[in-house]
Amino acid sequence: MSYRWHKTEPLRIFVGYDQKEPLAYRVLCHSIWARATVPVSITPLVRSNLHMIHTRERGPTESTEFAFTRFLVPYLCGYEGHAVFMDCDFLCQTDVAGLWDYITTGHSAAVTVCKHDYVPKTQTKFLGQQQTVYPRKNWSSLMVFDNTRCRKLHPLYVNTATGLELHRFQWLLDSEIAALPLEWNHLVQEYPYDPGAKMVHFTLGGPWFQEYQDVDYADAWRRERDEIAMELSCDLASTR
Repeated sequence: MSYRWHKTEPLRIFVGYDQKEPLAYRVLCHSIWARATVPVSITPLVRSNLHMIHTRERGPTESTEFAFTRFLVPYLCGYEGHAVFMDCDFLCQTDVAGLWDYITTGHSAAVTVCKHDYVPKTQTKFLGQQQTVYPRKNWSSLMVFDNTRCRKLHPLYVNTATGLELHRFQWLLDSEIAALPLEWNHLVQEYPYDPGAKMVHFTLGGPWFQEYQDVDYADAWRRERDEIAMELSCDLASTR
């Protein structure tokens, strides 16, 4: 399938990076590159690299290092163009260029997200982290920003706003939030298995943790991981 791509610059993707999940980040990046049919630029949001602009202390409910840095994406893009943010615990099973059709049709949207409406099944998630329950939960785990419309997301605001204010999108009018089909952010173990899921999200914990070796899509994730190992092995062999 071909998508309406009329840009000269790459599709900008920012991925939340956490020191506890480096392998998850690398496998996600590979799964994106391997299927993309358009130029893609992937930038890890490493908290320590953002210390000059991200100054808030990490709170007890922040289960990842990128809980708030995700909201700096429009600022990092100079409030120009579009950009995608996603958590590192995703696996891409499709061509990310498919997101571009939603970008070009959602003209009035500041942000386009999967509008989940669910209550988590568990009280904890990976590594025993507390499962926080709030309206619009997981909407912010995959966001397509129209950066020009997100100027309120300045570092000063991101550093001082409450977590609920940011993650519940209280910095926007409801009319400025467009919807992606849920297949772009399929919540593993929260939703029934869907072979057509485009992006699967190991929100409770992925197969890079011992406790989650048998979750849905774990085999697909391991195949992606093994492809990376095979490519590296071939590269090393060719240099000998």
